[in-house]
Amino acid sequence: MLFRTLTRAALAAVAVATVSVGAQAANINGAGATFPFPIYSKWADAYKKETGTGLIYQSIGSGAGIKQIQSKTVTFGATDIPQSPDDLKKWGMVQWPMVMGGIVAVVNIDGVKPGDLVLDGSTLADIFLGKIKTWDDPAIAKLNGSLKLPSAAIAVVHRADGSGTSFNFTNYLSKASEEWGSKIKFAATVEWPVGVGAKGNEGVAGNVAQTKNSIGYVEYAYAKQNKLTYADMINKAGKKVSPTLAAFQAAAANAKWDPAQNFYMILSDQPGDESWPMTAATFILMYKEPQDKAASADAIKFFDWAFKKGGKMAEELDYIPIPDSVVTLIESMWNSDIMNK
Repeated sequence: MLFRTLTRAALAAVAVATVSVGAQAANINGAGATFPFPIYSKWADAYKKETGTGLIYQSIGSGAGIKQIQSKTVTFGATDIPQSPDDLKKWGMVQWPMVMGGIVAVVNIDGVKPGDLVLDGSTLADIFLGKIKTWDDPAIAKLNGSLKLPSAAIAVVHRADGSGTSFNFTNYLSKASEEWGSKIKFAATVEWPVGVGAKGNEGVAGNVAQTKNSIGYVEYAYAKQNKLTYADMINKAGKKVSPTLAAFQAAAANAKWDPAQNFYMILSDQPGDESWPMTAATFILMYKEPQDKAASADAIKFFDWAFKKGGKMAEELDYIPIPDSVVTLIESMWNSDIMNK
């Protein structure tokens, strides 16, 4: 199954796309978030075929990706946790969004198909708080009408590593649940009240797939590719929504990207009848004054190609391409902050 392939890739830090022995093109090296791994992999395959240049991307989590770029062991870091302008200035880095997507709650319940189950933010928070312990709890039943759910205990699965997916998921829960916001808050790593941990979106997807009556959270591409059952959600407007490209786009439409703030943006719990409540962006981190200017230039060429030619591939995996107007701002930042250093 795909999650096993992705897990092996993450743990072994293998090349997404490598250049064959004897080829002249250099590899581009990056590390970080598992959230965008499916689309980075797809882009890398296409880019290598077109240019001969490979991408070695370690899908190891946002926290580890930040550490890798800080230690200058990779040309770029990738994170779903937007970094503050003050931190970026201190580190001598810039950041920009590369793609957007949705996070979904995934479950493994006999007889329940994708979209059969409906949850809202407060109920989802209570499950991860350990307050709702069984699938036939009245709070879940109230949202699901005639759907028959078992009296079985809920097996909660969460991330064990520093995770941008966790950052955005817990950010949403902190907005949807006063108790979560006051007790647990949101971060790349939190003190989970219940459940078992797994590494990466790959690990959570694999654990849920193998555990009956479980629930976890992953980027939507992992749910789709691994044929996991996802839950629909009640959004901020009180409307039932499914995780679709249109719902992710509706949430992202509210984004006001500011290059002066290094494009800092959190997209969870956006208003709008059609908005998916757990939408997030994933970001690239690079040094303004890189040690290896040639390697940085190669990375920028790849990102520029992805913006210009990778949009359709992103949409095929239900990611949201960055709008052209924002790409123009990003290109201007490249020219002023990286390429001319």
